Amino acid sequence: MSFFKKLKEKISLQTDTVTDKFKTGLEKTRDSFLGKMNELVARYRSVDEDFFEELEELLISSDVGVSTVMELIDELKEEVKLRNIKDTKEIQPVISEKLAALLEKDEDDISIREAVEGMTVILVVGVNGVGKTTSIGKLAHMFKEEGKSVLLAAGDTFRAGAIEQLEVWGERVGVDVIKQQEGSDPAAVMFDAVQAAKSRNVDVLLCDTAGRLQNKVNLMKELEKVKRVIEREVPGAPHEVLLVLDATTGQNAMTQAKTFGEATDVSGIVLTKLDGTAKGGIVLAIRHELNIPVKFVGLGEQMDDLQKFDAEQFVYGLFKDVLEAEVDEERAE
Repeated sequence: MSFFKKLKEKISLQTDTVTDKFKTGLEKTRDSFLGKMNELVARYRSVDEDFFEELEELLISSDVGVSTVMELIDELKEEVKLRNIKDTKEIQPVISEKLAALLEKDEDDISIREAVEGMTVILVVGVNGVGKTTSIGKLAHMFKEEGKSVLLAAGDTFRAGAIEQLEVWGERVGVDVIKQQEGSDPAAVMFDAVQAAKSRNVDVLLCDTAGRLQNKVNLMKELEKVKRVIEREVPGAPHEVLLVLDATTGQNAMTQAKTFGEATDVSGIVLTKLDGTAKGGIVLAIRHELNIPVKFVGLGEQMDDLQKFDAEQFVYGLFKDVLEAEVDEERAE
């Protein structure tokens, strides 16, 4: 059974598969994407080459990613031939199914890698302004809600106010911050933080890092040094390297992902501000073109609005109207 069909079955059984956060958080993307899709279908009666050209433009404008779109269009053309689809209305569910299939990956991909025993160390990277510090604060809150003890490391010693910003989040969620003076060596901060975390038997150490991209060489050297210190003090760490990206920047986020991927082994993406953009297709581009799992998505401003990514909920949030219409049709038959 396909991913899309399994989701429809859950909806028809009225199981609680979707949270309001995903439905409301993807509202801008859903309204924009499906609105344009409906207009396209209304303009064309038959599925021809012109229809596919416009569909291609629509998907690219939704930041699904050029190579992803080209592959998707080829698959759709093949499917149209196989199913002998002539009417454009018949192709809408097929497009939804194909996009859903891009997100169908092993569940292990999106779960947080934790230490087999002892402390889990998570390195958080990303450029300034994407919501990195806020994401660290929300992650700390999430881990605390799970009953884990958490410590924060203020490794962004370069940006003015970064340490203070992390301290504000530490106070907000009730978590201590290990810091040094602004301009200190980030690797030295990490060493202190690891020692403090060990002495306190902390479950999770969340490490902030500098986010400047003006000098890529320096950034890479700094991240490599920080990682070496962590690895030396905690064998097997960091267990996760999470890259924070701003969904509203679209394809620019893809460029950042490639840059940080060169600097360190990124194991997962935290995609912030997804509720503030109509270009939620960036999730598909990241997953398909970079082969890096999106592990968390930002769906609002509140403390608990950083959600673990769930493919089923994302697909429902994106194709809610199409899915529910199909389920209603099947019930009526």
